[in-house]
Amino acid sequence: MINDRISREELLSMIDQFSFAIVDISLYLDTHPFDEDALDYFHEKSSLRQEAMDLYTKKYGPLTIEAAHDRASRKWDWVNQPWPWEVKKGGCR
Repeated sequence: MINDRISREELLSMIDQFSFAIVDISLYLDTHPFDEDALDYFHEKSSLRQEAMDLYTKKYGPLTIEAAHDRASRKWDWVNQPWPWEVKKGGCR
């Protein structure tokens, strides 16, 4: 479980690391599809990335379009969120 008191920068770094690991192991699995340890690693990193993405969305708004799935809202809020590079509006530094 990811600590919900983690800073935005640390959370983004974790998401980047998990994303890299997922792409890397995906390439390996393309040539070694029956490697159960690699598949377990893929599932572990995918779950951790999803947890980090959910936490980021909860704290700062959606980072990707896929995370902008608030069905309770009656308007398209995706474009109203600060972009990660918009420091003055609460984005990353």
